[in-house]
Amino acid sequence: MDVTYELLVRLVPALADLPSWLVVAIVAGLPALACFGFMGVGPVVYVYAERKISGFMQDRLGPMRVGKWGLLQTIADTFKLLFKEAIYPKAVDRKLFILAPLIVCTGAFLPLVVVPWGARLQAADLNVGVFFVAAISSLSVVGLIMAGWASNNKYALFGGMRSAAQIVSYEIPAVMLLLVPVMIAGSMSLQDLVAVQAGGLQNWLLFRYFPLMPIAFVAFFVAGMAECNRTPFDIPEAESELVAGFHTEYSGFFFAMFMMAEYTEMFVISAVTSVLFLGGFLTPFPGGWLQALGPVPLGWFWLILKAWSLIFVMMWLRWTLPRMRVDQLMHVAWKVLLPIAFALVIVMGGLVLWPATANGFPWDRYFGWPLTVLLFGFLIVVMVRALRWNRRRAQELAA
Repeated sequence: MDVTYELLVRLVPALADLPSWLVVAIVAGLPALACFGFMGVGPVVYVYAERKISGFMQDRLGPMRVGKWGLLQTIADTFKLLFKEAIYPKAVDRKLFILAPLIVCTGAFLPLVVVPWGARLQAADLNVGVFFVAAISSLSVVGLIMAGWASNNKYALFGGMRSAAQIVSYEIPAVMLLLVPVMIAGSMSLQDLVAVQAGGLQNWLLFRYFPLMPIAFVAFFVAGMAECNRTPFDIPEAESELVAGFHTEYSGFFFAMFMMAEYTEMFVISAVTSVLFLGGFLTPFPGGWLQALGPVPLGWFWLILKAWSLIFVMMWLRWTLPRMRVDQLMHVAWKVLLPIAFALVIVMGGLVLWPATANGFPWDRYFGWPLTVLLFGFLIVVMVRALRWNRRRAQELAA
């Protein structure tokens, strides 16, 4: 509230003369409107970006008809879904059928309450912010099971059951991996987690304790992708097996709500990952360079840029990797990610308590971030080669 009022008074000095009740309404209303606008417009941008990215990776153009370069195609699709008649199959449980997408959207949107967009730009700085994100995001599981059960459709029910099994399985290593940055910061407040990474790119938690923190980053990001039901973890929506999974019977606005929740969850996972490992709203430059532009703080810009970069990686992986089988999906959760998470928690707990490595390994300051950059550079090269192979294969099939 204070930072919003100070910024508004700097930009529009006449606001200082308004009645106090009107100032409170403006100060509280503008951030709320900005947040709702971002949540509403964000999925439209993500859908358009994903369609263009998938088109490029498959040697296609993507949407091109509505608007220049197809810019208005997703907006047209959105209006179509908003005004399309909602169809209720004969045997559905209508109350649960309607309530399910509302619960899924609630579980997707509520974690944004504790996401810090700046040093004082946050809806609620909870001292258990990490716990709040882990707990409230689990609410979506209830909505997905409810959607599958209420649809009275075998495909939808299978999709709901698969989704519950998958999300619950991957939440365990994800929550364990959340403890790693929490132990380093000594706090579950997201603001405190950002504060310990101040000072430039070399102080981000991703570049400390090499190679332990890069492994934690990748493992947490993979678990987050699985919780979003993104390929290669889209077993609950496997079109070749379940038509559309838990939302098979949904249409119109209710179907749009499921899509909006999925893309919002992608942003939430990416934003939380950025806060935990990539400095959150902090600039990557040392000395706080480009942290503010005149009276306007740029923390929100850096957080959105980092989150969108991770969303691009999710889309890249979706159109590069094949879908896993159910047994492979559970194998990754229980026999790969969970042992890694347990080992990281135990080892990092000991290192944090050991005075000699309380702030990282001795080589982190000079070699940690270059080695991490080389490691992820190698992964990017592998992904680029896979992308080229996919495009070449698409051209051969088209010929």
